[in-house]
Amino acid sequence: MKKVVLVNLFFLLVISFGMTQNNAKESPVIAKGAKLIRLSDQFSFTEGPAVNKKGDVYFTDQPNDRIMKWSAKDGSLTVFMEGTGRSNGMYFDHRGNLIACADLDNQLWQIGMDKKVKVLVKEYNGKLLNGPNDVWIDKKGGIYLTDPLYVRAYWKRSPKMQQDGKCVYYLSPDRKNFTRVADDLVTPNGIIGTPDNKYLYVADIDAKKIYRYDISPDGQLSNRKLMVEKSSDGMTIDDHGNFYICNQAGVTVFNSKGEQIEQIPIDEKWTANVCFGGKKLGKLFITASKSVFIIDMKVRGVR
Repeated sequence: MKKVVLVNLFFLLVISFGMTQNNAKESPVIAKGAKLIRLSDQFSFTEGPAVNKKGDVYFTDQPNDRIMKWSAKDGSLTVFMEGTGRSNGMYFDHRGNLIACADLDNQLWQIGMDKKVKVLVKEYNGKLLNGPNDVWIDKKGGIYLTDPLYVRAYWKRSPKMQQDGKCVYYLSPDRKNFTRVADDLVTPNGIIGTPDNKYLYVADIDAKKIYRYDISPDGQLSNRKLMVEKSSDGMTIDDHGNFYICNQAGVTVFNSKGEQIEQIPIDEKWTANVCFGGKKLGKLFITASKSVFIIDMKVRGVR
């Protein structure tokens, strides 16, 4: 009996040591010793984080129809703008304007830092969009946006789908041509491109798949490739080519081959979106339900 007990103790020690070693394994993306920090939980539903050239992050509190600002300088949270057209996904353009998916009237807006608004897109083929959701801007200044359908209580129009599909669109850099570039998705949602403009990742949230497309010089998409079989809301990418997805599990990180390399659990019902912020783009900024979080990273974001 004593031998059996000793053997069992030996195996328990081995297993315990192995677990300790595994838990101590250094993350390939998170800074050593970094802790996830909840900046605030005083919102209704946070979305659309976008970083400017200073590293400040702007994000939406959509049910309250406002855009908030997190300062990279002092970490403060302030209201940037109210009456935002119910902005959802956002991205800064090369001139420092916020490009926002304003789904109050199913439009794409340009918002200046003086809060002046210009409507960039209000229809496709003579009809309203279903409801612009997320957006990414390429290095030429062209704008990609996803157009699923999430019925809003504040809509005064019919809740039925306006377009003949839930698609991805591209607005040319000169803002003259607005074209449909992907119509092979169930419900396109999160979207992010690689900094070299070679690839565009699109989350098909209802199909629970992440696809990667080749980007042509004229902005068109081709060669759709399945990368991950998981659902995602918003997405981002780092300077190592790793892409980040968001859902009820928190933030999950994959390398450019589609292999999972990190999981960041978030203490909220739903993690909606993510971007890099801070002066050197070394902080991961996460919007999740009524909260916003931040964590220090060893990788960096890309502008």
